[in-house]
Amino acid sequence: MDPPMPYDPPTHSVERSLRRAGARLVAGLDEVGRGAWAGPVTVGAAVTGLRKPPEGLTDSKLLTERRRNELAPLLADWVHAYALGHASPEECDELGMTAALRLAAQRALEALPVQPDAIILDGKHDYLGGPWRVRTVIKGDQSCICVSAASVLAKVQRDSLMAEIGDDHPAFGFADNAGYPSPVHRAALEEYGPTEYHRLSWAYLDGLPRWSHLKRVRAVAEQDEQLALDF
Repeated sequence: MDPPMPYDPPTHSVERSLRRAGARLVAGLDEVGRGAWAGPVTVGAAVTGLRKPPEGLTDSKLLTERRRNELAPLLADWVHAYALGHASPEECDELGMTAALRLAAQRALEALPVQPDAIILDGKHDYLGGPWRVRTVIKGDQSCICVSAASVLAKVQRDSLMAEIGDDHPAFGFADNAGYPSPVHRAALEEYGPTEYHRLSWAYLDGLPRWSHLKRVRAVAEQDEQLALDF
């Protein structure tokens, strides 16, 4: 059994506030994969209502892999609705991370079977924008139940996707690192170069002289990367 959580569980406080202001349906959004070198950036959207969530729900990063995998099917049955949106590595390269996040979020929201009146977005920057009514919440994945649910569902499903990709590229250890930098991932890049799943506009290629000629440069790279770092 997992030990008791050493942090406060998420609540419906922000969602109740939005409802008092007239919102009928509120969706929580959270992203995963923004800092990865390979794979898509994924945004999860969850509409939960005001019911009590499954025990132990919090930000996916605070949970063990085992606990996330236990929670995900419970959450999928518990939420009113959820959906995921992805932006591919090519789209991350072409658009930049801020615009890629926006695209993934729009895809997640459009895939929901119900359309929310308001959005709770994890972080301090509204990368989604109009026409959505957005409330940003720093550490919303820890404090807001619907964002926590989106966080876990997005993390588990993206990790599963990266494990499938890893079957074709076993040297990179994608099943363990999910496309994020790790010693195994770095060593495979040095030896084999980037795969078709890698983001080629990222700075890691500057440290790989053998493969640096593959790097893509965007005209808005500096501004966009700074926005991504500010999240």
